[in-house]
Amino acid sequence: MKTINISLPDSMGDYIEETVAKEGYDNLSAYFQELVRQDRERRAHDRLENLLLEGLDSGTATPMTQQDWQDIRSAVRDRLKTDEQG
Repeated sequence: MKTINISLPDSMGDYIEETVAKEGYDNLSAYFQELVRQDRERRAHDRLENLLLEGLDSGTATPMTQQDWQDIRSAVRDRLKTDEQG
């Protein structure tokens, strides 16, 4: 496990210690791990939301044709071959 040392103003340190005690975290590390997990989840959610908005803004949806599916399958096969060779 990686150890990281950080410096905080006293007011932030006091706030964190109070939060750890009130919220029942085992220690400061557990609190910071939770903050990082929440940040990662928020960023993943934001990325997904941006992708969905991009999809909505990309134009009118059209039905998938048999040729579309064949093209997708071919692209996947080509990618798998490249990955196996690389």
